Amino acid sequence: MIAAKFRALYGRDPEFVARAPGRIEFIGNHTDYNGGAVLGASIDRAVEVALARRTDGARRFASEGKGAPVELPPGPPEKRTGAEAWLNYPLGVLVALQAAGLRVPGGFDYLAISDLPVGAGLSSSAAIELASTLVFLEAAGQTVPRETLVKLARQAENDFVGVPCGILDQGVSTFGRKDHLVYIDCRGPRFALVPLPAGAHFWIFNTHTRHALVDGLYAERHRECQEAARGLGVPLLADVAPAALAAAEAKLPPLVFRRARHVVEEIARVKATAAALRAGDLAAAGRQLNASHQSSRTLFENSTAELDFLADALAGSPHVFGARLTGGGFGGAVMALTDGSFGPGQAQGIAAAYAQRFRSAPDVLHARTSDGAALIAGTRP
Repeated sequence: MIAAKFRALYGRDPEFVARAPGRIEFIGNHTDYNGGAVLGASIDRAVEVALARRTDGARRFASEGKGAPVELPPGPPEKRTGAEAWLNYPLGVLVALQAAGLRVPGGFDYLAISDLPVGAGLSSSAAIELASTLVFLEAAGQTVPRETLVKLARQAENDFVGVPCGILDQGVSTFGRKDHLVYIDCRGPRFALVPLPAGAHFWIFNTHTRHALVDGLYAERHRECQEAARGLGVPLLADVAPAALAAAEAKLPPLVFRRARHVVEEIARVKATAAALRAGDLAAAGRQLNASHQSSRTLFENSTAELDFLADALAGSPHVFGARLTGGGFGGAVMALTDGSFGPGQAQGIAAAYAQRFRSAPDVLHARTSDGAALIAGTRP
């Protein structure tokens, strides 16, 4: 599909095409940049990027639904705003590649398309970063280890886009595998696969409420976690066990203690969830998901009334093991882990109850696991 769209836009075929999936944050809310563990799943919705090199040095970028291609002026990329803000993701990749001493194609035509809902906590940003990294590297005749691919895409988001995300988004989208979850020990980082028990299904309810990461709430939580670590005398909150944190409560301001408690207990929940999945115990995994959402609601305060409504409705429904917000929070989506008997009719019933309460219907997505980021077409120069 992307080849035909590229051809219609630029009048020639793309040389390189890459795909990178969105991801579900299964559990591990804000644990990644605190050095903890996370579990995520790459899903069957993705960003695709196509590229063809040019000999005149021009760099033209287009994204489906964003209007005519944007041609960049010569020189180092500068951050874009407004309708062109989406460009910051591939531009950030170019900057990260050059900072790492890697080559980038001198001129090219570029097109991105996606079937990932934006702002739903499924990390469309990491997907476009990874797909862009793959085509830029391939066009310049270079290969890097997958761990480096994760690092470059994350650097683009941290340093150029300006979102201090951890490694969850890029790591899961890169290392994902069908019928598995990705377990990341973020301190390493180290990546492992956890088999997903048969009969497990993911349902995503996208509220379309604002997912304001760049606007500061995400960064504020990041600062609060850093303050907690300093107050406890450790480099990262992952260095603190739940019992040790409880004993040190007096060392921290009450709000900062609540943030730290969420993270420290969430790291323990990630490990318990991975053990439950390895044992094939979806009910036990679901209980951890429910506990995670309650902690996000009361301790980390990155949930919303809309997300709470959906998480509560889902957690109390037949055939649902557990539900929680997915992604950074402050809007976005709720994920439910269900068995195979949970179907579209039940999902739409919950969506209808939500619409009656909030006067707008959530999008409902039945997601499945998929393989991670990969080049799907291209010939090396």
